[in-house]
Amino acid sequence: MSASNLPVASDETVTSDAPAPESSAVDPGAAVDPVAALEQEIATLKDHLLRHRADFANFKRRVEREQQSAGQAEVAQLLSDLLPSLDALEKALAARGSADEIRAGVEITLKDISTMLANRGVKAEDPTGEKFDPLRHQALSYEPVPGVQDGTIATCYRKGYIMGDRLIRPALVRVAQAATEDAPSGSEPVSH
Repeated sequence: MSASNLPVASDETVTSDAPAPESSAVDPGAAVDPVAALEQEIATLKDHLLRHRADFANFKRRVEREQQSAGQAEVAQLLSDLLPSLDALEKALAARGSADEIRAGVEITLKDISTMLANRGVKAEDPTGEKFDPLRHQALSYEPVPGVQDGTIATCYRKGYIMGDRLIRPALVRVAQAATEDAPSGSEPVSH
C-alpha cells in the first residue's frame, strides 16, 4: 500500500497529489502511522454510532409521548361526548313526570349514546338466529330449542359491540343444541 492510499487523520495534511518517491529509508515524521489512522477512524465511527443511538432514543421517547398524548386526547373527547347523556340521565332520575315521560327521556338518551358510538365506528350486534362463533359470542348455555338448528344462537341476553374488526365486548347468548335421545325436546310426545 502506498502512502497516498492510506487514510489521512484529521490533524494531518497532504502537501502534494504526486506519489511520494519510494526509498529504502523512511522518514518517521513524514510517514502516516496506519494504526493511529485506524484508531482515529474507529473513534470517529464510535462517536457517530453514539450520536445515532442518542438520536434514536430521543425519537422513540418523542413518539411514545405523542402516542400517549393522542390516546389521552381521544379518551377526553369520548368522555366529553358522553357528558350530555350523563346529564340527561341525571335529569331523568330527578324528574317528577309520569313513567311514560321518563321513559321517553331515557329513550332519547339511549339514542344519543348509540349515535355517538356509531359516529366513532362502534356497532352493536344482536346475533340472534346466527351461527355461534366463539370468537365473537360468549355462550351462557347450550339447550335444546325446538325449531332452531343445532349451533344457532337462540337468545341474545346482552348485545356485543364491535369497532371495525375489533371485538369490544362479546354478545352473551344461549345456543341451540340438538335434542338427544336421553332428553327429548318439548315438541316430541313422550310415550308411556
